[in-house]
This record gives sequence, C-alpha cells and structure tokens, in this order.
Amino acid sequence: MLILSLVVALAACEREERTFRTPLPNATPQQAGERQSANQPAQPRTDLVRNAASPRSPYEGNAYGVAQGKRLYRWYNCGGCHANGGGGMGPALMDEHWRYGGEPAQIFQSIVQGRPNGMPSFGGHIPEDQVWQIVAYVRSMGGQLRKDVAPSRSDTMYPGEAENARPKMPIKPEILPPEQPTGGPQQ
Repeated sequence: MLILSLVVALAACEREERTFRTPLPNATPQQAGERQSANQPAQPRTDLVRNAASPRSPYEGNAYGVAQGKRLYRWYNCGGCHANGGGGMGPALMDEHWRYGGEPAQIFQSIVQGRPNGMPSFGGHIPEDQVWQIVAYVRSMGGQLRKDVAPSRSDTMYPGEAENARPKMPIKPEILPPEQPTGGPQQ
C-alpha cells in the first residue's frame, strides 16, 4: 500500500513539474534543416535551422509545459492563422488531416522551417524549448495528449463574462404560491 502511494505521488509530481531553468537546446549535432518559407517574424535570417533531436516533445507529459505552450501560442499569434485550433487562413489543428504530419517532430519542423504558402519560419527567432512547448500544446488541441495534462478552455473563449467580471445580480427571493389546505379536520 505504501509503495502504491509513492508511485502515485511520483507520477503526480511529473505532471506538475515546473522547471525554472532553461533546458539544453535541441541537441542535434548541427543545423541542417533548410527554411521552407521566406516569411519570418522580425529580421529575416538565411542560416539553417536544427532538425528535431527527438521524435517526442519533452513537454507532452507535463501540464505546466503544455500550459506554457498555450500561452506562447497566443503570444506568437499562432491564432492569427489557425484561430483557436479550428483553422482560419491556416489549416485546422484539431482534426486528423495534417499535410506535413502530426507527429511531434513533424510539427517541430513545420514551426522552425516554415512551410511554403504561408507558414513562417520561426527557427532562430524563438528558443527551441518554447517550440517544443508549442508542439505539445498543438497536439493537445487534437486530443493527442492525456486529459490530465491538456489545458482547459480559456475564459476568453466563453461567450459570457468570466465569473469574476460579472456584475452583481440582486438575488430575488423565490415567491411560492400560498399553501392550500390539505384535507384538515372536517367541520
């Protein structure tokens, strides 16, 4: 029983682990990938980008890392093309149709190399550990991650005001109809 409790506690720790140090960069031997898009944020670069060092994002089992990916997805304006995952002028990220592949390494390549016809190349413009966090979040939108790791829907997507921003509504007492006599003593 004690051992089972320790195993459950250790599994929960991994899910919520927060690292405050920058992990090692995507440790491939060299930059070998070519940019597929001339579109880039900020100053265009002509150097090569790194390929994915691992077939799996290191953040896929970490709720904090996936939540960071959600934040970065919004900050880097990924929603400008992909909306909230349902697609816009860019492809949807919530279905099973992935032109360049839906595996983590393939999504990593799409982000760092860019793709012809629109997807900018972010390689060298954002840290690679942030790319891996975005990869994990993108996969969560399509239901590819465990439910206990995937973030929930943002309050901003709810059609009404957030609970803490709603105006105070007066509480009206419920008015009940008068009670009817129920066959009391007969006279």
